[in-house]
Amino acid sequence: MTSDDRGLLTGLFSAAVAAADPALALRAHLPAPPKGRTVVIGAGKGAAQLAAAFEQLWPGPLEGVVVTRYGYAAPCARIRVMEAAHPVPDAAGLAATAALMQAVRGLGPDDLVVALICGGGSALLPAPPDGLTLADEVALNQALLASGAPISVMNAIRKQMSQIKGGRLAAACHPARVVSLVVSDVPGDDPAQVASGPTVPDAVGRAQARAMAAAWRIALPPRVADWLAGDLGLPPLPDDPVFAGHEVRVIASARLSLEAAAAQAEAMGLPAVILSDAIEGEARDVARVHAAIAREVALRNRPFTRPVVILSGGETTVTLRARGKGGRNSEFLLAFALAAEGVPFAALAADTDGIDGSEDNAGAFADGTSAARLRAVGHDPAALLAGNDAWTAFDVLGDLFVPGPTGTNVNDFRAILIR
Repeated sequence: MTSDDRGLLTGLFSAAVAAADPALALRAHLPAPPKGRTVVIGAGKGAAQLAAAFEQLWPGPLEGVVVTRYGYAAPCARIRVMEAAHPVPDAAGLAATAALMQAVRGLGPDDLVVALICGGGSALLPAPPDGLTLADEVALNQALLASGAPISVMNAIRKQMSQIKGGRLAAACHPARVVSLVVSDVPGDDPAQVASGPTVPDAVGRAQARAMAAAWRIALPPRVADWLAGDLGLPPLPDDPVFAGHEVRVIASARLSLEAAAAQAEAMGLPAVILSDAIEGEARDVARVHAAIAREVALRNRPFTRPVVILSGGETTVTLRARGKGGRNSEFLLAFALAAEGVPFAALAADTDGIDGSEDNAGAFADGTSAARLRAVGHDPAALLAGNDAWTAFDVLGDLFVPGPTGTNVNDFRAILIR
């Protein structure tokens, strides 16, 4: 891949991230100040940056607490920033959950709660129901992450065994008014799915969650399966009167970020197309579909004419088959590089929050020679893919993409350049 192509793809990623900048996203969605107190709560990988921006924009007094991933904090003067583990919950997450619930206790009808919610909040807000423990929630999370189930299925199950998700945090704010400002990282931008909807109730019930677990053959831990078999601790439904007067606003999303990247490409003289901002499915399967499109463009100038930048977003999943390193974006890209080998492309796949999986890279770069270059240095790309070890593949090639934490999260970003 040429340095020009790498720079171009990086610029498109930067444009996508900039479109979800917390300060810009918040400015147009500030609620009117209340007669009483303003309490800010939040959770997610970009929650601290949202909180810092909110402090700068808010015209009156405020207080509150938000939780973000370790290493993702930002300085705030009035809002307490806590850190916890992601993607597997830890004891610090329990403490953060307790702090958020404490922050909204004792509020009155003249008070306002502003909830800053973005992706990653599910793991950062562990709150197992009575009778279950943090270890049970960790075991559930590990089972869900290994299952390959879509995020909507994972969240439907998480909401059933929680004391904060599924609108419970908003219910605890009653009778205060709640305005949820949501940075969407889920396909379709359903705010009830972002961070498992701590302030946005969901109509999906216990029986539906059990059916989803069965349909996706999720290996639920026995204690969790026993809990789901009962009807204790049901989450509130959207028509519950405690939610009357609440507002929910999606202030940034994958759609807006992909449109910004497309505009950036067009400004550089490259036509751009957006396949979808809501693509789901197994990462390697989605990669093969993208590769078929790229090959068709390269060989026959259809369905798009060269040159073109093909953009897509959403949230793919990875069914863990081995213990390799990587995340869904690097796995997508390795599968894509194999399926599109020999096609003259340059591509970047990355998570807009700056982290793909558990390593420090957001994703990686690839081109039509990536698979051949791996073989030339003694690595079998197909074996690496089979072992869920895409991180190793791109580390060997020097093609990891490491922008660091971005302060926002609107999910996967994929850009494929065909000259």
